[in-house]
Amino acid sequence: MELRPGLKDVRRPAALMYAYIGLSLLRGLRTEEARALRWVHVDLDGDPAARPPVPPHIAVWRSVRPHGETKTDRSRRTLALPAAAVHALRTWSGLQAGERLAAGDGWQDTGLVFTTHLGAALDAGNVRKMFKRVCTAAGAGDAWTPRELRTSFVSLMSHRGVSIEEIARLVGHASTRTTEVVYRRELRPVITTGAQIVDELFGPGTV
Repeated sequence: MELRPGLKDVRRPAALMYAYIGLSLLRGLRTEEARALRWVHVDLDGDPAARPPVPPHIAVWRSVRPHGETKTDRSRRTLALPAAAVHALRTWSGLQAGERLAAGDGWQDTGLVFTTHLGAALDAGNVRKMFKRVCTAAGAGDAWTPRELRTSFVSLMSHRGVSIEEIARLVGHASTRTTEVVYRRELRPVITTGAQIVDELFGPGTV
């Protein structure tokens, strides 16, 4: 699914899902983490003057689980944001600010990034329905689920040669074992790399 940076005068659902899909696909968030993300944990500017520079980032410290707890202790992580995700979140932030003004006293000040037009939290059903509409409109069919954005992130990282240890850290797994079990199909290129290198070095029948 292509992420187009030139979103202007778009309808609300498109801008909302542009930001949600961009963040989930490009940073590998769990759906429960994305829906619980608050603006206070989002820094779209960073601090380029710091030494070392601090990039734009999000603090994934909450989920929709009871008491806001993340799935594991290692799920609490701070992730730098790529430019596409920063742009998507800025676009959505501006539209959401307009909704806040239009709602007046009817606005629910949850502080959440992804909300209804009155500021309330989105439930899993809301996200699934909007995501299916986006996939259908993009010609990808309606069988995809929001969770597959995280799966795709792991696959992309693995395809580019990112180590399983680093992937586990990025997605907030307690151990690499979890990553291997849950995403074994996506990690296949990394797992087979050793055999490919040995073949290149020694060739068949040389050992």
